[in-house]
Amino acid sequence: MRVLKFGGSSVATPQRILDVVDIVSKARARNCQAVVFSAFGGVTDQLIAMARQAEAGDEDFARSFQELELRHITTVRELISAANQSQVMGRVKMMLNELEDVLQGIQLVGELTPRTLDFIMSFGERLSNYIISRTLTDRGIPAGFLDTRTVIRTGDQFGKALVDMETTQELLTNHFAAKPDVQIVTGFIGATNTGVTTTLGRGGSDLTASILGACLKAEAIEIWTDVSGIMTADPRKVRKAFPVKHVTYEEAQEMSHFGAKVIYPPTMQPAMARNIPIWIKNTFEPDAEGTLISGEPDQTELPVKGISSIGHVALVRVQGAGMIGVAGVAQRIFGALAKAGINTILISQASSEHSVCFAVSPDQAEKSRQVLLESFAFEVQRGQISDIVVEDNMCVVAVVGENMRSTPGIAGKVFQALGRNGVNVAAIAQGSSELNISVVISRKDEQKALIAVHDAFFLSGLKTANLFFIGVGLIGSTAIDMLLKQRDKLRETLKIDLRIIGMCNSRKMLFDLNGIDENDWKQQLDKKGGPQTLDAFLEHAASLNLPGSIMVDCTSAEEVAARYHGILKNSISIVTPNKKACSGSMARYQALHREALRRDVSLLYETNVGAGLPLIKTLQEMHHTGDTIHSVEGVLSGTLSYLFNEYDGSRPFSQLVGEAREKGFTEPDPRDDLNGMDVARKLLILAREIGLTLELADIQMEPLLPASLFDAPDTEAFLQDLPSVDEAFKARYEEARGAGKKLRYIAKVSAEGARISLQHVDETHPCYGLQSTDNLILIHSDCYSNRPMVVAGPGAGPKVTASGVVGDIIKSALR
Repeated sequence: MRVLKFGGSSVATPQRILDVVDIVSKARARNCQAVVFSAFGGVTDQLIAMARQAEAGDEDFARSFQELELRHITTVRELISAANQSQVMGRVKMMLNELEDVLQGIQLVGELTPRTLDFIMSFGERLSNYIISRTLTDRGIPAGFLDTRTVIRTGDQFGKALVDMETTQELLTNHFAAKPDVQIVTGFIGATNTGVTTTLGRGGSDLTASILGACLKAEAIEIWTDVSGIMTADPRKVRKAFPVKHVTYEEAQEMSHFGAKVIYPPTMQPAMARNIPIWIKNTFEPDAEGTLISGEPDQTELPVKGISSIGHVALVRVQGAGMIGVAGVAQRIFGALAKAGINTILISQASSEHSVCFAVSPDQAEKSRQVLLESFAFEVQRGQISDIVVEDNMCVVAVVGENMRSTPGIAGKVFQALGRNGVNVAAIAQGSSELNISVVISRKDEQKALIAVHDAFFLSGLKTANLFFIGVGLIGSTAIDMLLKQRDKLRETLKIDLRIIGMCNSRKMLFDLNGIDENDWKQQLDKKGGPQTLDAFLEHAASLNLPGSIMVDCTSAEEVAARYHGILKNSISIVTPNKKACSGSMARYQALHREALRRDVSLLYETNVGAGLPLIKTLQEMHHTGDTIHSVEGVLSGTLSYLFNEYDGSRPFSQLVGEAREKGFTEPDPRDDLNGMDVARKLLILAREIGLTLELADIQMEPLLPASLFDAPDTEAFLQDLPSVDEAFKARYEEARGAGKKLRYIAKVSAEGARISLQHVDETHPCYGLQSTDNLILIHSDCYSNRPMVVAGPGAGPKVTASGVVGDIIKSALR
């Protein structure tokens, strides 16, 4: 025979009940003789709340009761035909009247005992199972209603009663021998030998099914819920979680103990004692395979079966030099806790014996501390125990799998995934069975840790990068389009999953945890985006606390650069073409690199110099390998290169500047190019990459245009005044051309200093033949002493810059 069990979500509405009726009808062909049901979805919580309200004298319990009453009566009306409705309605109303009387009694005496609360909670299952049994009968499926208070005998531990299996087996065997029809069985409840109602603990309907299966020697137990089996992680927290086909009893116990909600932890024991397999099935996808729980290990190559978590615990730490080498300390700690009825979730002790820490439920944390202060009062007074510390807002993440045994590298993989995502581990526990590695971490890092570890073990090396774009102008939008176009290919070839989670422009910001749609992201930002403030955008990105987070700053704003340190501090990598951060003070430059190293995140800014050219990376590698770089010189501005290459005297210089701006070759404010500041910032960054500690003020710079021109109040005013230099610029051009030379704005840095100047170069100079937006950089070093290394190519434009940005994003994602 088979025993089926359906949870509250499976019978939350009349339509869902009808779907379950169809499943039960088909299950009869598989020799299904018992079906256990929970209360209708949410009813048990409602019953508890009503009881608490009545105890407190809150009159709202009456309104809540009316809602409960209406829900069950309406369900009867929708499910039972008119011919059979009156009898069912009469029985339901009798139970509801009894419940109302008890609630009123609680209100009168102002007291709610555990015994009374168990009795009140029993009404959920009694009502749901009776209605469902009559629904089956009404549809031609003979079914009996079994109130398990008549067959499951328990002790009087109200709230979580212990089952007397010997007596229960006799009662169940006799009952089913006399009842050929399928029995609809109340989950969660039982009774003492004197008939007092008890409950088996929240989630106890699973245990009821397991007890029935064990006592009746069932061939299988089926737990029907709202997911297609035991998942590799909680799908509400890990989007990529998927069902596991097979787990052992031990694996299921570990996963359920550490937060997996699919099955109630004690469920395994009765089934395991009789070696009865348990299937986890999905009510809403009845044809899905589900998960098999059995005593036989499967042959999967995966070392880990699942990652679970307990979302809120408190960590209690007992420490002191007086504990070292003293026998019986642990016994005294946990003996005192046990005597006080405090359950420990996890225990960890260092080999130095200086401290013992353990996790408890948050509501037992302060009680634990007081119990231990009393138990060790003498040691505390003498300083042998220095302190008993409680850290709240912690959680436990557990990695579970039978194949972890003797598989090297599991712990390393766990801690590497946590470490590279900035998750600090407060305590660690692993038993000698090697079935479970548990870590205690900050509660705010729970989801990040689950995603990071899940990716590490289950996605074949696939790394997820969660991107946040600040600035979606020419460069930002081009980079986004490139990423979205290449996303599938990058996932397949490089095993990286790039998801754009957030973006903002100067007016609006948009977030989507599932990734912003590739087809209409501009429309989404415009229509669905909320008002943007930079701080709000950064705070929300940090609060999401996603693993593999990368902030992509495609602005040129100092306002954004000033916040880089805080971004890195939140373990978020940075990719940026914004030169303001790394060309600011040397102190800030060094602080940003130190913070990135400390947090093990990326700070990538290849596009600060040369757009998409591999210049900064090249210099860094040369410097790190010990090659002494003597000088770096060349044309560093794609904008100025374009202007000098395109200018032929036939049209005004000011007009050419306007065209370059429209094509995206200039900075948003062209003054940053024409005043030489853009080149100065680039040269300063290069100087720092080769080990020189220079400031912006150390760079000698020859201006291209009169200083008075740059005093304009804004960009538009500057562009209006720019024609005033057209004649002077033409004269300089004619002077160079007359000598057979070209104008080039050349920057050079070496140990002697840094200088930028406008030079006339002839055809023997490497920069003479530049075209369009070309940059050309000559690197002289010990390794390149006879002939310099030359890095050349387009140095401006949204496409080449965006390409460099995307390259840095990929590099960061592959870390």
